[in-house]
Order: sequence, then structure tokens, then C-alpha cells
Amino acid sequence: MTNPSDAQNPWWKEAIIYQVYPRSYLDTNGDGVGDLPGITARLDYIAGLGVDIVWLSPFFKSPQKDFGYDISDYCDVDPLFGSLADFDALIAKAHSVGLKIMIDQVMSHTADAHPWFVESRSSRDNPKSDWYVWSEPLADGNPPNNWLSVFGGSAWQWDTRRKQYYMHNFLVSQPQLNFHNPEVQQAHLDALRFWLARGVDGVRMDACVFHFHDRQLRSNPPALVRDTSTVTDVNPYGMQAHIHDKTQPENIAFLQKVRALLDEFGAVSIGEVSSDDALAQMAEYTEGGDKLHMAYSFNLLTPQFNSAHIRKQVEEFNARVKDGWASWSVGNHDAIRVATRWSAGEFTPALSKLVLALQLSLKGTPCLYQGDELALPEADVPYELLQDPYGITFWPEFKGRDGCRTPMPWKAADANGGFTTGTPWLPVPAEHLALAEDLQDKDPQSMLNFQRKIIHWRRSMPQITRGEIVFFDVPEQALALRRDLPGYPSVLAVFNVTDAPLRFEWPDAAGAARLEGHGLEGEVSGTTVILPPYGGWFGSIAEQA
Repeated sequence: MTNPSDAQNPWWKEAIIYQVYPRSYLDTNGDGVGDLPGITARLDYIAGLGVDIVWLSPFFKSPQKDFGYDISDYCDVDPLFGSLADFDALIAKAHSVGLKIMIDQVMSHTADAHPWFVESRSSRDNPKSDWYVWSEPLADGNPPNNWLSVFGGSAWQWDTRRKQYYMHNFLVSQPQLNFHNPEVQQAHLDALRFWLARGVDGVRMDACVFHFHDRQLRSNPPALVRDTSTVTDVNPYGMQAHIHDKTQPENIAFLQKVRALLDEFGAVSIGEVSSDDALAQMAEYTEGGDKLHMAYSFNLLTPQFNSAHIRKQVEEFNARVKDGWASWSVGNHDAIRVATRWSAGEFTPALSKLVLALQLSLKGTPCLYQGDELALPEADVPYELLQDPYGITFWPEFKGRDGCRTPMPWKAADANGGFTTGTPWLPVPAEHLALAEDLQDKDPQSMLNFQRKIIHWRRSMPQITRGEIVFFDVPEQALALRRDLPGYPSVLAVFNVTDAPLRFEWPDAAGAARLEGHGLEGEVSGTTVILPPYGGWFGSIAEQA
């Protein structure tokens, strides 16, 4: 057997990403907020999961109005999380245990406390006056167009210093940078170089479709179909077709500059894509080998567990892309936890096991979210304890993102789950304590040990990490696929996406030999598929012609 070349199948295509939300991982100084030393202390645990890349949500200096996604200094650590020395220690430890570190770069906007914006808003003729998106009001005093903020209301805020409006795609305190100014682009490249030189292995590009805006500031037309993939139906943002306020063609050249810099250091990138046609944007931003290495969207962060939808996303991406690459994510710091979101009824760890197995079987780089390895359900955070301004604005129909951001439960016997000796910034739910890491570590049947087992098993299956993918027409309660790699037997997989037993005929499984070692329960007898609720099966069949 011969393996494809490294050039065709670089390591990051076979890798698994694990997202750490620093505020909620482990607090070592008792202030109730997780920190960099806490992450460093748990890197052995992360390495033991079998993942390859650790994506760190922002830890840079910030007023924390959007919990780090509002940056006031791109080249320093916020004291809340530690120091540059703590970061250097984290890098050294990560590399010593075989992990790569990916930082979260929030380039489209800054905090209003950033020195760049403080200078920009001070006058209309200062050196940074054009570093942000400013506009005169209309004759009647209204903003220049109808653009909306993702977090509610107009995307324009009146500034009394300049007597102009400035643009913000998110919070009012997150002014939009003007990427049409080459100095802005260079400033970001310089900041990224700062971290790459410190040993960073990759970059996750937050909101990377938002970098550029339409120079003419044309209003967006109404959406032909209301977008509910990136915002809920209570948010008017989904009522517009966002063709002028983001996804502008100039972004391609900037992403090429970022890629050239990353290539100097052998670092990788993943972009967060949210647009009216996210799959097309993912394909455009990853093809050609000169932009993003991979991209993910909100397309699998759906309210329901739907086999047809998952198949459609993967098939359409593969049909559109030439040589680009997807990262498939079913959970992150912006979405209701998948254990709750995709549950058909009562919470069950069996669902989490099945979802992970399915996710690991798709063609693309899996991106996992902290706590999902414990099958944590969404936390119910009462209004009086909410921290997320997004949730506060749209309460009660949308409760924000706090429910998926509560602290990691490490110790079941500790009221705060071993996360902190102080008062946690978000509460630790009692139901999470029963799923704590120390309990699951001792239980061979736990979700935690299932994740360790199936990730280890996946590494022994190059067909799954590198092969092509084909789907089959089966009952809607199931998802069936095959992974093919020249020189290896093909791998068949079938998953029951419901909480009821499932039995059906699958002629394509004829002659397949059952594969062991993955941890799922299910069987195929001849051509009959027999799966328990949230069950799955893997089999091996002669290499496809």
C-alpha cells in the first residue's frame, strides 16, 4: 500500500481541533475566571483526548464587553488571563506533549478602547482618521444606509467628537476597521507575525467575511429567504441579504497576504464563515492553496439533528470546491450545546457519542468544543446571572450564549466543579457536576472514554482521515456513507440519528465485515441494518473500483 504524498494530504487534513474557551476552562488564582496557567495545567488532559490542535478563544487585552472578542491590544495578554510569560509557558508545554496552538484573531473590529480608535475618533484629520468606517449622516440625520448589527439595531453609531457615524457589525463598542486602508491590513499582519514568532502554530480567523465593506455604502436588499443559520428568527439581521456589508471581493487579496505570512512559519489557518451562501464562501476562501487552509460555517449548528441536511452540506461543499478543505463543527462558544440542541427529548449521553462518531466520519477536519467530550447539556442561566449582552438584548426568546460557556466541571464533589476556589463568572449547573471529568475518567462507558477510544481508532483508519466520501439513500432516520482511499478496503458507516430503534435493508452493505474498536453498538446482518437508539455501525468492504 502507498500513502498519498504529504503535499496532497498535509497533516492538518487529518488533524482534530479542540476549542478552549479560556474564561471557562480552569481558574488558578481564585478570581472566578479561567486563565492561561489553568489551560497549561490541563494540556496533558487535552493531549489525552487524542486531538492535535488547541484553538484558544481570545486572551488578549480587552474591556471584556464581548468577553475578549473586543480587543484593545493585539500584542499582549489581558491580566485577567495572565501574562506573556504565561503564554510562552503554555506554548512550550503544548509542544512538549505534541499539541499545536491556534490563536483566535479578531481582525474585523476592535474595542472602542483600542488606541487606534481613540485616535481615529479624536478628529477627522488625524493619522488614523481613516482606520475605521466613518460616514456622514443623511440630510435628515439618519445613518447612511440600512445595515444592521448582528447584535441588534443599526450597524451605525453616532459619534459626537467627529459628528459622524461609525460602523459596528456587532456591539456599539466594537467599531469596524476600514480594511480598504492598506495600513490597517499591515497592522494586522504585523500583530499576527508577533504571535507566530512566539511559536504559535495557527490562527482561527473570527468573522473573516466581515473584513471589507462596500465603499459606496449601498443599502442591502431584503433577503429572499430569511436567514436563520447564523441568527435566530427573532433577530431582524436575518431579514437582509448581506451583499454589501460583508463578503466583499477585496477580501480574497487580504487572505492571500495572511496565507503568505503563515507559510513563512509553516502555520495553518481556519476561517469562520457566516454568509448568505456559506458553502460557496467556504469553497472560495479555501481553494487554490493560497488563502485559508480550511473554513467552517454555522451550517451544522442547526436546531435539529437532520441526516438529509448533514449530507447536503458535505455533498454541496465537495461539489463546489476544487481543492479547498472544510472543517465540520457541531458545537462552539456561540451555539446551544449539541447535547441539548440535537436531543429529540430527554438528554442522553448516547446522542453525544453518536454525534461525535458521525462528525469524525465526515470528509474534513473535525472541530470539537470543550465540554462536549463530557456530553454537557446546555446550562439554563437565569436572566439575573446572564453576562452575554447579545442574550440580554434578545431575551427571552433568545437567551444568548452563556448556556454553552459555563465552566468546565472537573471535580464532582466540588460545588464549583473544581473550576475555581472563588465565585465563578457563570454558575456551574448541578447537572454538570454529575458529568464531571473525574467521574467520567473512571467510567469505561463514559462519553469521555468513548471520545478517547474512537479518536484513537480513527487514527488507524486512513480511509476516514484521508479518503473520499460517498453517501447512500437510506431512510431519513439514518445517515449512511462510505469512505474510499486507493490501496485500502473501503469503510462503510451507518448512523441512527433518532432516539428509537431502527431496522432497514441496505443492499450496499452486502459482504461487509464488521469493524471493531470504535465503541458504537449496532449490527448489519447480510443486508439488514439493526441499530439501537442513537446507534451506529462501521464495516469494511473490498476497495471500490
